[in-house]
Amino acid sequence: MEYTTLSDANIITRKYMDSILIESRYIDSVAANLTTEFFGEKFSCPVMTPAFSHLMQYAGRELTGLEEYSVAAKECNILNFCGMMENDLFQKIVDTGAKTVRIVKPYADNGKVRDQFAYAEAAGAFAVGMDIDHIFGSNGYDNVIGEDMTFQTSDMIRSYVESTKLPFVIKGVLSVADAVKSAELGAKAIIVSHHHGRVPYAVPPMIVLPDIKKALAGKDVKIIVDCGIASGADVFKALALGADGAAVGRSMLPSLEKEGIEGVKKFIAKIASELRFIMSSAGFAKVSDVDDSMLRFK
Repeated sequence: MEYTTLSDANIITRKYMDSILIESRYIDSVAANLTTEFFGEKFSCPVMTPAFSHLMQYAGRELTGLEEYSVAAKECNILNFCGMMENDLFQKIVDTGAKTVRIVKPYADNGKVRDQFAYAEAAGAFAVGMDIDHIFGSNGYDNVIGEDMTFQTSDMIRSYVESTKLPFVIKGVLSVADAVKSAELGAKAIIVSHHHGRVPYAVPPMIVLPDIKKALAGKDVKIIVDCGIASGADVFKALALGADGAAVGRSMLPSLEKEGIEGVKKFIAKIASELRFIMSSAGFAKVSDVDDSMLRFK
């Protein structure tokens, strides 16, 4: 049990994030504007929903959890993500009106991969992408809810990028090598993530963010980070270390389960308010101004 705890990437990630401290800079500072831009669209803040899958109805409510948080994303005007699902459920998510990025699993059935990308584009997805950190499992290639996964070569990913007119997102990047390859293959965004600690001792995303940011300089690739994002302070640190946005994940679930749409809206508003307070206190007037000059590492 002790070894499992020591190897838990979520604990490692939380400890690292909490080791980052924030200086203040009040004189000549103003209240921050959180407006941000992704793929030509403006959003209220750089906070995003996670690419969740398999969330059904909570407390007997009519909509699935996936639809509820998508409605909340629409009403909060933030970028929305969704994960593994069949096309009929994705259509329901698109119907909420949220600007949604569909993240497709690396299915062994390549026809299913291509079908889901094509369906997403036809249905009105904002962008599409692939979850590369679900390729492997403990017995070789992963199996998720009875679906076999398989390897993804550069040529395969390039063909997905070229098959759609939508921006392509690669989720599960946790190294400079994969970040650079993603850019070379035509991805317009990456999500720096260890997928809630799938690999023991996985490096915290925020450790690799600065190197990834440097490696992608001038390449017009948006950088999003997830794993352990639970507060406005977490989002600020992600921005300061090189991200363009941050996705909340399991930290959102209690609010979603208890209060559905309204719970998620309150949760996002709380994170945004704290982010605005910290940005203002650190002397950053807008999201694009944020850098690491006000961070200290203990």
